[in-house]
Amino acid sequence: METTEEIPKEDTSSENSLRENRKASLSNFKKRLKILLLVGACSILGVLFYIHYWHNHDMGAGATAPVVDRGPFQKQWSDRDVFLLGLGDSITSGFGASPGKSYFYRLLKNPSDEFSEMEGLTLSAVLPNLTSENRSLSGTTSIELLEFSLPKIEVQPVETFGIVVLTTGGNDVIHNYGRTPPREGAMYGATMQEAEPWFINFEARLTTIVDLVEQKFPGGCDIFLSNIYDPTDGVGDTLNAGLPAWDDGLEVLQRYNQIIKTTCEQRPNVHLVDLHSTFLGHGIHCKKFWKATYRKEDPYYWYFDNLEDPNDRGYDAIRRLYLNKIAEVVPARLSTPRADAVSKTSLSVQ
Repeated sequence: METTEEIPKEDTSSENSLRENRKASLSNFKKRLKILLLVGACSILGVLFYIHYWHNHDMGAGATAPVVDRGPFQKQWSDRDVFLLGLGDSITSGFGASPGKSYFYRLLKNPSDEFSEMEGLTLSAVLPNLTSENRSLSGTTSIELLEFSLPKIEVQPVETFGIVVLTTGGNDVIHNYGRTPPREGAMYGATMQEAEPWFINFEARLTTIVDLVEQKFPGGCDIFLSNIYDPTDGVGDTLNAGLPAWDDGLEVLQRYNQIIKTTCEQRPNVHLVDLHSTFLGHGIHCKKFWKATYRKEDPYYWYFDNLEDPNDRGYDAIRRLYLNKIAEVVPARLSTPRADAVSKTSLSVQ
């Protein structure tokens, strides 16, 4: 009788179990990989978002706001001798501007690559007997302006009318960038309590500055005084600007700007040029579309590398602000009889 050897059957149940485990492991690995890739992608997007909205300060290109009305520049304002005098700090001296792009220079003359809408909109075009001198100095505080700069300014002839463009106070506030303890003229890091006597002194000093400028122009003058802009766009986060934290920084700035505003309101011939409002939305938060200061029409950075001075586009905006204010005031002032001419007429009649 023939016997056959029985072939053992494969353990299919264990193989199936192993196969299922492998499938489950592979599925779990794929899930973990997807989560890891998603987290990585979100992290990369988060970093790119942070860089774009916190550190990518695109300067943009082209003309800035505000628009300058061409109307006042269609005819000569006066044939009187007029002296344009620049006083103050680095904004008026043009620190950070390309050659021919400072606001003071552009008040006088269009650069070779001027925007078409600004061609011919200069003081030289409407004042044929205009002379000028820029006596501003980068880094000057209001203390130094009063003590060193103003005494060097000559008294002008009585026949000459003065147009004075003045920027001051900003260096009082931002110097010495937290590198030294706060003091008057270098207030960075000060509390409001510490700064209170310095505010009082600044108000008195600014009044004296205006008095002395007026004395340099016996034939009359108009003074165009700017307030101080805020590169943090009203946030006050100086750490994000690369400077030490300053809890009371915004309040100190606001107090200085209020003193400047009050000084302008007290004198009929002293006029506020509002850099602060115009530059909001063009500082370190210019890209943040969710902020109230966001400028949809021009969401670009108007400051130079050092944060405290404008770049070329910022200087273009300042030039426009000064031109508009000067055009609003000076033509009417120059159309009135001069004080010296009136007095001479009175004497001749007697």
